[in-house]
Amino acid sequence: MSGHGDATTDDVYAERLMRHGAPKSGFPARGTEARAAYQLVHDELMLDGVSRMNLATFCTTWSEPEVHRLMDEALDKNMIDKDEYPQTAELERRCVRMLADLWHSPDPAATVGTSTTGSSEAAMLGGLAAKFAWRERRRAGGRSTDRPNFVCGPVQVCWEKFARYFDVEIRRVPLHGDEYVMTPDDVDRYCDENTIMVVCNFGQTFTGLFEDVHGISEALDRFEQRTGHDIRLHVDGASGGFLAPFVSPDLLWDFRLPRVRSINASGHKGGLAPLGSGWVVWRSAADLPRDLVFQVNYLGGDEATFNLNFSRPGGQVIAQYYDFVRLGREGYRRIHAAKYETARHLAGRIASMGPFEIVHGGDPDRGISAVAWRMVGDEPFTLYDLADRLRTRGWLVPAYPLPAERQEEVVQRALVRHGFSHDMSDLLLDDLERSIDHLRSHPPAPPLTQDEAGGFNHGARSGDPGTGGRGSR
Repeated sequence: MSGHGDATTDDVYAERLMRHGAPKSGFPARGTEARAAYQLVHDELMLDGVSRMNLATFCTTWSEPEVHRLMDEALDKNMIDKDEYPQTAELERRCVRMLADLWHSPDPAATVGTSTTGSSEAAMLGGLAAKFAWRERRRAGGRSTDRPNFVCGPVQVCWEKFARYFDVEIRRVPLHGDEYVMTPDDVDRYCDENTIMVVCNFGQTFTGLFEDVHGISEALDRFEQRTGHDIRLHVDGASGGFLAPFVSPDLLWDFRLPRVRSINASGHKGGLAPLGSGWVVWRSAADLPRDLVFQVNYLGGDEATFNLNFSRPGGQVIAQYYDFVRLGREGYRRIHAAKYETARHLAGRIASMGPFEIVHGGDPDRGISAVAWRMVGDEPFTLYDLADRLRTRGWLVPAYPLPAERQEEVVQRALVRHGFSHDMSDLLLDDLERSIDHLRSHPPAPPLTQDEAGGFNHGARSGDPGTGGRGSR
């Protein structure tokens, strides 16, 4: 196809595609040979960051070779087509039962759940089940179903999407005092007869902290006793759902609390599966309204489906089952315990550097395997400056403001994932100290005023909420 003779001897960079550049603005008129197309795409992807140095992402960035082999072998398996791929469907059912057991469902063999393309889809399915169940109760009592709401603290954007896409009011409890999460005392002020659920964040995006699921469950018990309104709890266990069962098994947050009716979690985070793995499990089959379940009979069999997506890859489910079999409870405990050890090591060194206060330091009873800190004292740089400086060494350690009511407070966070070793943490800490020394000896210029910039604030940094330059901590 290349027109350059024997493709086995031609140099790939002499091919037409490599000499003239990649198609960028229109569909190419003709193709090229596979090795040239591969090399072009491969070379462009070198401009991406190194995923294992990305301490912003919660997601799996290292997997065993066997996972890669299983993913290759499952490249053509469609998860929705359970008649054609019955064993892949069986592995999914096994994973659901295993998770129901892990999260203390009263009857793991009879509960219901599903794999999803990620925890966001799983969260929305949990929210839809709560909305449908609330609507059924309201209709049965002859009451209006016009104004459903749900109550939460600071949450990941998927819950904002759920509220907007499915026409449910989001009642977000603002942070107050020294709190970084929603507390049991907040529940009474925000719940009413139209509240379909309270969403507890078990591994908050901003700081990594757990919300007090047990305490909030007890607050809802008291609310029901006072008002008669039975409000279910949904636990967004995107990260913590795969951590606490192994490293803090006595922590009450799951189906041991009767008010917890559904849990979502990311298999591609603490579950160690490749990207694209999420799960949602209901306490019992009765907690998933039948109106959410569709019967599909045009793929060769009669199958039930209750996902937002239709066709989706089966490899992530297969890899998740491999992880469960490969590691078991003890294997997951060892891996996650090592992550928390590294997180505590990071937190101790960062705290000793002087200008930082640790918000979450890798305590497994308080949050996920992460470290979050804020600036204290007077320094000639901000956390945004520090994040930018660390990027010069390849590290992505994000700095960002807390939610709207506390946007003047900026935090920085590092996720400790499987594959981020103690040695790698020392390399990060050395670069952090060098970055601090550099910023102290070469203070960044303050952002221009609007007058100086001709009406545009050219000094604003990516992610800076506009609350100021050096004063933002």
